[in-house]
Amino acid sequence: MTQRDKLINDLQAFLEYKKEEGFQTLEISPETLVALKPTASAPAQKTMPTAQKPVPKLARPMPVAAAPKPPKSAVQVTGKTLDEIAGQIRTCAACPLHTSRQNTVPGEGNPNQPDILFVSDFPGVEEDEQGRFYTSEAGQLLEKMIVAMGYKRDTIFILNLVQCRPPNNRVPLPEEVSTCNPYLKAQIALVQPKLIVALGKTAVEGLLHEKVAITRLRGTWKTYEGIDLMPTFHPGYLLKVPAKKREVWADLQAVLAKLGKTHPAKK
Repeated sequence: MTQRDKLINDLQAFLEYKKEEGFQTLEISPETLVALKPTASAPAQKTMPTAQKPVPKLARPMPVAAAPKPPKSAVQVTGKTLDEIAGQIRTCAACPLHTSRQNTVPGEGNPNQPDILFVSDFPGVEEDEQGRFYTSEAGQLLEKMIVAMGYKRDTIFILNLVQCRPPNNRVPLPEEVSTCNPYLKAQIALVQPKLIVALGKTAVEGLLHEKVAITRLRGTWKTYEGIDLMPTFHPGYLLKVPAKKREVWADLQAVLAKLGKTHPAKK
């Protein structure tokens, strides 16, 4: 990777963070703009003395508005077991997502009071095709994170905020999240996890029913219906910004500490 490519990647990640934190504008120095130009056609530029370089100015962040409480869902969960709920989810047609899905992806893993419940946002392409977790690149990264903590995927439990994949992997609409919420709550009530790890902004907002800036909230303990909840970045985001793996690992270590455990030593 060239220096220019690295600069572009870092700048993209920086802009994503600032947008999430509420910034509407960003001023970039002339030197940065020059560095972003293709090196083959960019003439040599004289740099200004360090003392005279303009300092980028950031607009003041816009206040984060609270998300409205979701309307009551029309879905009535009739299943009394996880298998029965999964069967109801497979035939659910309560929102438009059922028209584009291939498979639903209900929760899976240890159903008997696992130490950790991971809540993601929605199934990806591979999960939609196979009806299972861990089949995508992000899912495989999550499994590596779970193993690094000293667990296996059949010793924890994992759920999605919505059980069907939105078209083109778009963020689920509030009404879709609301419709699917009874399935989420029913599965959590049966599993009774000790802790919840919420993966990414969409999952955190869906559980807490409020708008969040995940870059500021991650690593901060919250609660979901009396259960301690740790917000952190989504594995899919870590594939784009690998440098953030260190922050996620710190969050997962905090989870282990809350459970009175430590991660196993590397072999």
